[in-house]
Amino acid sequence: QHTKKNVIKPLLSVSYSSTKNSKEPQSKQPKLLQYHVLPLEETLKRFMATIEPLLTPKELKQQKVITDDFLRRQGRDLQLLLEEVGNKERNWLAYRWLKSAYLQNRSPVTVFVSPGMTFPREYFKDVHAFVEYTSKVIFGLGEFNDMVHADLIPIVKMGKNELDNSQFGKVFGTCRIPKRDTDEIVYNPCSNYVVVIYKNHFYKLQIYNNNGNLIAARRLAIQLEEIMTKEAKLGVPYGILTTDSRDNWAEAYEHLSELARNREALKTIQGSLFSVSLDKCTGLKDGEESEELIKSLIHGSGSNVNSGNRWMDKTIQLVVNPNGNVGFTYEHSPAEGQPIAMMMDYVAKKMSEDSSFGSCGTDDLIPIEKVEFCSINECIEPWLIIAQKNVDKLVNALQMKVIRFECYGKDFIKTQSLGPDSFIQIALQLAFYKMHAEPPAQYESAHLRIFDGGRTETIRSCSNESFDFCRSMLDKNATNRERADKLRQAVIGHQMYAKLALQGKGVDRHLLGLKLIALENGQPIPEFFSSKGYVKSAHFRMSTSQVATKFDAFMGYGPAVDDGYACCYNPREHDIILAISAWRHCPVTDHLKFTKALEQSFIEMKDVLEKCAVSNPK
Repeated sequence: QHTKKNVIKPLLSVSYSSTKNSKEPQSKQPKLLQYHVLPLEETLKRFMATIEPLLTPKELKQQKVITDDFLRRQGRDLQLLLEEVGNKERNWLAYRWLKSAYLQNRSPVTVFVSPGMTFPREYFKDVHAFVEYTSKVIFGLGEFNDMVHADLIPIVKMGKNELDNSQFGKVFGTCRIPKRDTDEIVYNPCSNYVVVIYKNHFYKLQIYNNNGNLIAARRLAIQLEEIMTKEAKLGVPYGILTTDSRDNWAEAYEHLSELARNREALKTIQGSLFSVSLDKCTGLKDGEESEELIKSLIHGSGSNVNSGNRWMDKTIQLVVNPNGNVGFTYEHSPAEGQPIAMMMDYVAKKMSEDSSFGSCGTDDLIPIEKVEFCSINECIEPWLIIAQKNVDKLVNALQMKVIRFECYGKDFIKTQSLGPDSFIQIALQLAFYKMHAEPPAQYESAHLRIFDGGRTETIRSCSNESFDFCRSMLDKNATNRERADKLRQAVIGHQMYAKLALQGKGVDRHLLGLKLIALENGQPIPEFFSSKGYVKSAHFRMSTSQVATKFDAFMGYGPAVDDGYACCYNPREHDIILAISAWRHCPVTDHLKFTKALEQSFIEMKDVLEKCAVSNPK
């Protein structure tokens, strides 16, 4: 039997709010590094190198003057303040990043913040199979939760340094709370139940018995079937309020919370380990199954489909549709994508290898409880209407294309002694250059898990070397040897920056820290932060990340800027899965043309390398 009671730490037995001094779940790894403050001159020198391909010679000359002035004057003063803070705190960036990047972001978490993470596609022959599968996934997530509390998640090393596992303890029982100006996060790691959402109705389903033992999947399935039997009609879609802008939702939340029953319902939802959305079955168009899957996870496909059958503030939402679409919607604030992918890997692997998975739990059958809101009133109804209209606009605005590039995967790239991630990053830049005849500021996330509480740094993928390679591919006079050499240089350049970023030696987080420390001390924001080089290099027209899994699965999310693309990719041994998004309202981007340009780039890069094959490529 799986026992939760004996492995949960007493420290984590209450709900916590996310403020600077809150007791959010902390790392238990004493060997983790303290996050540093880099020398300002080092950061600015690296910054200037990253903006060269994005600016004209005249703009670059002007930027050098601004940057040198910043180094000598305001930047120097802010650096001293940041160093003082950095000496006192284990990670000066962690809570500042959480606050500035997430909790103060007023955009909806839907599309703008929360990615979707797919499971392998399922085929349910009937409702019983649908319920049985869902109950096993719930059980599997319970098992994973037990592993987190028992400190059984393996500690991985990068070189000689351990990687921080604390993010695993920040996703179960966690929920974002809408507030005016700045949201909060509550942590409920000792929760013993999930909240099931079906036809917009909410139910509390206990997955551990009163002794802390995980309940068997077959018993959970009985409860799920009971929920589905009870509800014949749609309920009020209170969940759709969570899809709206944070300020709209915060105001609606205040109105909801005025009534005691609503406050209790909100507390129950927020305190669950995770939510489970049993979705309305939707048809799938031939050839668009993957796009429908990822869009259903990102936004629920609209107010008339499943967008109201969500609670977007929950860190983990398990979404299961009778049409076979399964996955997570995850609220990004407390954690990055790879821990979420690891959960999917764990559950999918267990279920594929063991047909009896989920049977070893206790046979307790604890009655389900309906989570009741008060009847809709004149204060809430307008906010529901606004949220429905806004989410439908978002659903229409987001364009997605998923490709499974099957000509090769990591296998071929590694035979060329090249890094798969860097190779894909260069291919994305080539595709953009083919489309737009200019290089993009390109963001790739790098984890900072060698540091205590570390989150991410930016890999600035666009470089002089990548720009040279892209130009050579469109230069009819360039030879294949020249192109291959430039490709290798571009890949090496990316690998070098990625290595620095993983060591916390990128430029973006340090510069953000200086800007935030100015605000904290009531100082004006220096001119440097409105300069052409800074603004253009931080306007990421390509927002990218790698989330790897061996399964036929992938992650997807919306673009970071109006005139940009997002691309999350899963490079597997013999293929590459990529989810690409763009905004419908932007006249200069085209996600379908970009997809074709990307596939063409992959093929051309392979062709160039094979035509210039060398016995020992460097």
